[in-house]
Amino acid sequence: MSGRPSPLPVHLVALAARQEGLLAVRQCAAAGLTNAQVAARVRAKEWERPVRGVVDLGPPPGAADGPDRRRRRSAVLGLLAHPGSVATGLCALVLHGAQGAPLSITPEVSVPTGAPRATRSGVRLRRSPVADPVLVDGLLPCVPVDRALTQAVPEVGRRHAVALMDSALHQGLVTRAGLAAAHRAAAGRRGVARTHEWWSQADGRAESPAETWARLSCLDEGVPPDVVQLPFLAGGRVGRVDLAWLLPDGTWLLVEVDGQEVHSLPRAVFRDRERQNLLVTRRTVVRRCTGADAWHGRVGVEVSALLRESGWRPRPVRPDVVLRLP
Repeated sequence: MSGRPSPLPVHLVALAARQEGLLAVRQCAAAGLTNAQVAARVRAKEWERPVRGVVDLGPPPGAADGPDRRRRRSAVLGLLAHPGSVATGLCALVLHGAQGAPLSITPEVSVPTGAPRATRSGVRLRRSPVADPVLVDGLLPCVPVDRALTQAVPEVGRRHAVALMDSALHQGLVTRAGLAAAHRAAAGRRGVARTHEWWSQADGRAESPAETWARLSCLDEGVPPDVVQLPFLAGGRVGRVDLAWLLPDGTWLLVEVDGQEVHSLPRAVFRDRERQNLLVTRRTVVRRCTGADAWHGRVGVEVSALLRESGWRPRPVRPDVVLRLP
């Protein structure tokens, strides 16, 4: 009489959790599962088989199945589909923790030698050798961040490209010198000609992709912020405002950018409301925008209209300026 499949070894479940719910069939075999046992779980719809040689157990318990997990899952899938491979381009950036990649990414890898290999359906296999892979989370081999930027930036749009560079700089994943080297290394790649200005627009002070998109929309409207991440003191609290402009009459236009994931929780909403109450004074004009506003360029349009009405012109602002409010 057939019964339910035996419980999986604890260490195999833990490994799947570190791999976004994915396992290579060879990892199952190493844990003592036969091919027949793996196939039985797939037939029973307990597991799925996204590509040959890989099974999907589903999201780990308690894991949110949001865009970040789906991107990481795509990146891990490529590595498991090609034993001994190294994650490249967008997949490497996602695994390194850089923010700003498109919602959906294609699994992509290379083999260290660059030697030809049969591809697996749905997985991009680069032919470039990798001499210096980095092991992320002690488990996932990736090209270094600068190399990943060299590969990825020419292949995505400006908003994603600059957001990825901003995030890498902000998190210390790459230095300014490393970013410049990545730009030089991209010379001759298909699509790089349109990106040369983008590399100089990267700013590691951005704390989220939405902040990057808001700043870019202001650049496009000819109103670059006077200050990015303006420090303020108000009501005994210390904080920073995402984007700020000093108006001719001495008041400040302050733009706060809300990232949906960060600002949608009830406690965060309360803190945001309290923070805005502190910022709204006779010396400030406060505007809040969403990630969608930033992505679609609405921030720059609204800001430029306000600045034109005020007679604003770009002028130097002391780098150590602090906004002190009652």
